[in-house]
Amino acid sequence: MMQESFSVELVSWKDAVSLSKDLAECIRGRYHPDLVIAIGRGGYVPGRVVCDSLLITTLTTIKIEHWGEAASCYGEAHIRYPLSVDVEGQDILVIDDVTDTGKTLVTAREYLQSLRPGSIRTGVLHHKNTSMFTPDFYAKLVPDWHWIVYPWALHEDLTGFVEKVMTRGSATPGKIRSSLVKTYHMRPRMDDVLFAIRELVERGRAEETGDGYRLKNHL
Repeated sequence: MMQESFSVELVSWKDAVSLSKDLAECIRGRYHPDLVIAIGRGGYVPGRVVCDSLLITTLTTIKIEHWGEAASCYGEAHIRYPLSVDVEGQDILVIDDVTDTGKTLVTAREYLQSLRPGSIRTGVLHHKNTSMFTPDFYAKLVPDWHWIVYPWALHEDLTGFVEKVMTRGSATPGKIRSSLVKTYHMRPRMDDVLFAIRELVERGRAEETGDGYRLKNHL
């Protein structure tokens, strides 16, 4: 079970693109794929940047579900949307954003092996050394476990983290941000915190009070 307090790294768009280009350089000259498969949803942006950097035009995707918002785990990784093309005999490069438990890439590799490709290689932006699976290529090694939020998942994850800290009762946006700093060691922009609060209110999961906001049915 994941602990209640842990560190969260917020990755900027600039750093995410830089890491994607670094990953491409790790691959350049070492593997020449016929097809790149981005794992949905985290691998979409890295996969596209890697393809652009290596001048590869053959890019497709599969969707594997394992992690939800705010570090919530669905359980076992499973294929939600399978591959729609024939890959028999082709050399495949699979791209994702991070290896956390490693179960996503294990599931992807097992599934793709059943389709009889020529070879399979894997690549990610961040490889956590706690992962059960080591990718063939990675831009950065993460020696100390922490949760990583990429810019393409910022609103989704931040909304989940805001909801978590709001279980402590009614609070102003400033106090909610302070709780995020204290509990998760993250420093999100106040605009992003307000956007997350608004999301919770619009979805009927939170409501405005006289002195801030609180979760509904959580007095």
